[in-house]
Amino acid sequence: METELSKKLGVEHAIFGFTPFPAVAAAISRAGGFGVLGAVRYTAPGDLARDLDWMQEHTGGKPYGLDVVMPAKKVEGVSEADVEAMIPEGHRRFVEETLTKHGVPAMPAGEASGWRITGWMEQVARSQLDVAFDYPIKLLANALGSPPADVISRAHDHGVLVAALAGSAKHARRHAEAGIDIVVAQGYEAGGHTGEIASMVLTPEVVDAVGPLPVLAAGGIGSGEQMAAGLALGAQGVWLGSVWLTTTEADLHSRALTEKLLAAGSGDTVRSRALTGKPARQLRTEWTDAWDDPSGPGTLPMPLQGLLVADAVSRIQKHEIEPLLGTPVGQIVGRMKSERSVQQVFDELTRGFERAVDRINRIAGRSQA
Repeated sequence: METELSKKLGVEHAIFGFTPFPAVAAAISRAGGFGVLGAVRYTAPGDLARDLDWMQEHTGGKPYGLDVVMPAKKVEGVSEADVEAMIPEGHRRFVEETLTKHGVPAMPAGEASGWRITGWMEQVARSQLDVAFDYPIKLLANALGSPPADVISRAHDHGVLVAALAGSAKHARRHAEAGIDIVVAQGYEAGGHTGEIASMVLTPEVVDAVGPLPVLAAGGIGSGEQMAAGLALGAQGVWLGSVWLTTTEADLHSRALTEKLLAAGSGDTVRSRALTGKPARQLRTEWTDAWDDPSGPGTLPMPLQGLLVADAVSRIQKHEIEPLLGTPVGQIVGRMKSERSVQQVFDELTRGFERAVDRINRIAGRSQA
């Protein structure tokens, strides 16, 4: 599954795998794809450097990239404490009332929250880049659209390609005008932040809008047949995220959450603002239901919502409160029925891709059989 883009990056398969777990990212690269490590959870530069050191030792010399979250525009002089102060007390009470209703214990004494949304703040993302550019990353992806112009220029100075996610052709055109190198057309089906246009419609629209820039198809892709469909629509590769969550290399720190993912169907996700303040597809839980209930206070805009619920999310995860336990994941979760290694996922993807290509060749009368 080679394309012009995969050849440019030196990978065997045009499969780009986004994941927050270094072991998964490294395994994707070793399997012949392109592993992309999500950096949003690294609020301390030393932690990111530690895991990039580990990536260097475990990718077998294969290329990999980094995904950060930073807005194209910034607000000067605003600290995390300033943002925290904007959170209404009524919303804080709602969080505590919901946790109390479900009997969620506090974090153990002396144990800090393990999940913070500060990685969404630009100053944190810039500190991540100060670390990342000391490593031989080949791709910098930004989940909030085009990064600031100086970041694009800095990446190019280091010989690093820049990718940006787009949920519409209009967004994709802005990315092209900003000078990015790759557009990730992320459809409505995707996990995490996503727009309202489905992949089958979005991918060819973006391809037409930004050509000849390479486009990666994303959202609702978890089989080789779906990968073949993305390429047939004009993409030069696929961007997969959710499918890696139930791999044996993933580190969810929760057996209960893994079991929920394995049991979920494609209709068991919801686009909710409950986690970050922006619509993000995730498992539907009693936590998302509480925030989406019209009788509640409603969610706050990003980054207020993320800061508001950070400690609560950590408590829910720490104590594995099953009714509230969730994670960002796409509609492809309905196909994630067993735990497999990254290599096994790759083997299934490539076999499915070959089946799809052979099927189309037979229909077109080009079969070699």
